[in-house]
Amino acid sequence: MSVKIEGISTKHLDRLHEIEMECFEKEAFTKQQIAYLLTDHNSTGLIAELNGEIAGFVIGKIHRDRKSATGHVLTIDVSPKHRRKGIGLRLLQEIERIFKDKGVRVCFLEAREDNIAALSLYRKFGYGEAGRLENYYGNAHGVRLRKTLT
Repeated sequence: MSVKIEGISTKHLDRLHEIEMECFEKEAFTKQQIAYLLTDHNSTGLIAELNGEIAGFVIGKIHRDRKSATGHVLTIDVSPKHRRKGIGLRLLQEIERIFKDKGVRVCFLEAREDNIAALSLYRKFGYGEAGRLENYYGNAHGVRLRKTLT
């Protein structure tokens, strides 16, 4: 089983939206929002292919001010049938590498406070809790996580 990570483009939009809906349902980005993120010059996206099929993707954005740049992982999605194969970890590692190459030293992301699998992955990978987000996901609370990239 070989996972191939490569750049994302709008030609993948239909499949990305399918995966987003599988993962997040009511809280999913719309197809238009994903399209916007794919064309935003501050955004970076990657797909993970497994046996020629897109199994997951990540989209992150770099926010710059005069003194620094921070990364923000906006969405990281792995199709349910491809979970527990290390795909999410590979996508996270690769977007962090891209962020670091672009001068980013701190990365943020959010997860539902009841998404134990995601929180466990992020904590294992060095993210620490940076705050609670009241009703961030409709009626569900979120957790903001932060990692210093070295």
